[in-house]
Amino acid sequence: MNARCFVTALAAWIAVCAPLAAYGNDEEIDRVVTQGLDWLASRQQRLGHWTSQGRYPAAMTALSGLAMLCEGSTTTEGRYSENISRAVDYLISQSRPNGLIGDPLRDDRYTYGHGFSMLFLSQVLGEEEDAQRREELVDVLTRAVRFTAMAQTDAGGWGYVSAKDGNGFDEGSTTITQVQGLRSCRNAGIPVPKEVIDKAVKYIKDCTLRDGGVQYSSKGGGGRPAITAAAVACLFNAGEYDEDYVPRMLKYCEQHLGSGGQDNYGHWHYAHFYYSQVQYREAGDIWDSYRAATYAKLVREAKPVNLPDGKGVVWDQGYIGAVYTTSLNLIILQLDNAALPIYQR
Repeated sequence: MNARCFVTALAAWIAVCAPLAAYGNDEEIDRVVTQGLDWLASRQQRLGHWTSQGRYPAAMTALSGLAMLCEGSTTTEGRYSENISRAVDYLISQSRPNGLIGDPLRDDRYTYGHGFSMLFLSQVLGEEEDAQRREELVDVLTRAVRFTAMAQTDAGGWGYVSAKDGNGFDEGSTTITQVQGLRSCRNAGIPVPKEVIDKAVKYIKDCTLRDGGVQYSSKGGGGRPAITAAAVACLFNAGEYDEDYVPRMLKYCEQHLGSGGQDNYGHWHYAHFYYSQVQYREAGDIWDSYRAATYAKLVREAKPVNLPDGKGVVWDQGYIGAVYTTSLNLIILQLDNAALPIYQR
């Protein structure tokens, strides 16, 4: 081999290996994930819930539980089985007669918690072996779906509270939580009215601008990268691959979110919680490139902390709080586990 060929081959080899080196080996990622989950476990409250600075118990409990499910644990097996079981019991206890999962007196944005709880509990239902708990979950989720249908606005979206409580206000981020929760419920065997999903999909399309960005609400507000990424993930969950809308939305996401990038638009972790799901479904080189850049950022930003019985890591960026940010990041880092049907290709 002459010198020129050798240099060319070496450059090609470096190009292939560089993305892997960027975020470390699998052992390093596994360590960060385990220590992050251990930190979450240490923050679980006596009643089985998590909060974000004392707020949003339903949403934080569901997201923390999802992060632990992604590891492969269930309510009966695995390192975090007890934590998951207690989280399930807590959310079941928060189910209201009208179907809402959460406390409307403590949470002025209860739709988020309701949607994430539907997602978490329906994923648990698919693996639950205890007959009594299965009955409880089916009952809670059936009523939760009815509440979501009742809470939908005339435009087809959802707001921070029900359409009745919010005078018909709707916006993109809460709409996504409901659609993904409904889709997960349907996959778990819970009846979901087709017209509710159809109205929601139409809502997303109606909010999509010419450049592919999804605006804040049906009333306007301009395109938002985070909501657009969430909308694409939501459409994929619903089996929608519209040749007109989806390519434009994907192009918009690529322009504004790139392959990890810096947070110059706000809500980085929320945006990439959904954008990572989109890129994972795209698979191949698209996922490999995104994974390298994003995992590098997450591993680098993990903050070591001491726990009573070992080491932990936490991500404390963002104004919502460490439980929220850590849960989202841990789900991103575990997508390759394919432990949950809702996040599978």
